[in-house]
Amino acid sequence: MSEELPAGSQGKIIVFGSSQIRRAWVDDQWYFSVIDIVGALTDSASPPKYWDAMKRREKAGSGVDLSTLCRKVALTGADGKTYKSDGVNTESAFRIIQSIPSPKAEPFKRWLAEVGHQRIQEIENPELAQQRMRDLYKEKGYPDDWIEKRVRGIAVRDELTGEWRKRGVQEQRDFAILTAEISKATFGVTPTQYKQLKGLKRENLCDHMTDLELIFTMLGEAATTEIARNKNAQGLVANKKAAREGGSVAGSARRQLETKSGRKVITRANYLAEKPKPKRLLKTD
Repeated sequence: MSEELPAGSQGKIIVFGSSQIRRAWVDDQWYFSVIDIVGALTDSASPPKYWDAMKRREKAGSGVDLSTLCRKVALTGADGKTYKSDGVNTESAFRIIQSIPSPKAEPFKRWLAEVGHQRIQEIENPELAQQRMRDLYKEKGYPDDWIEKRVRGIAVRDELTGEWRKRGVQEQRDFAILTAEISKATFGVTPTQYKQLKGLKRENLCDHMTDLELIFTMLGEAATTEIARNKNAQGLVANKKAAREGGSVAGSARRQLETKSGRKVITRANYLAEKPKPKRLLKTD
């Protein structure tokens, strides 16, 4: 038996088995309807009543108040009107699923146990995480040479963000500012503009880059790491300067290549746009 994982869809309604689960994009993440999850994973004729009883049972048993995992989000009802309803992000959805005593929830529980086991293995042996990453990209249709560049790019990015943290840059918002500086100097566009160019929404930009786009991204980030380290850049302002300088190294190399080759590095194409992408399935048999 196989069930499609909820996180893969991009619409406002996703399908799990024969059930529809509503969701809303709030604060840069999906929030799923708790009532719809309960309805999909139980045989209850009244999911709202089941949810209320489940909260009481969990609080009496473990002392956990499942309501604290939820937030009210605007969801469209069967009548076409919008109502505020309990919603949970992906992490909290999995926690709630663990509390559902239904045979329909068992495949998810077994999958969560497997993921937890794999995570412990990866902590003990980080090479396993890289191999699983490679396997996932291969299943999506990426060739081995592209995968190697992507994996290397992730390592370069991790080294850069680690260097930023050492130099007093901690907030994700500041990481985004610095990344935009590198991208503007490397490609002439910010990551947001780059995604618009490729017609992307919430997809990962690097997963849709060509080999050359990945190479110049790595060069800009590696150069930024080297400059920040050698100049001992401290704080956001100094690291913004290092980001611009690092990106300019890659930008200069890009322009030289474009002049010599007569072809632009930046492309509107998504890397696998013409290739069918197999769905990631949760296997339970």
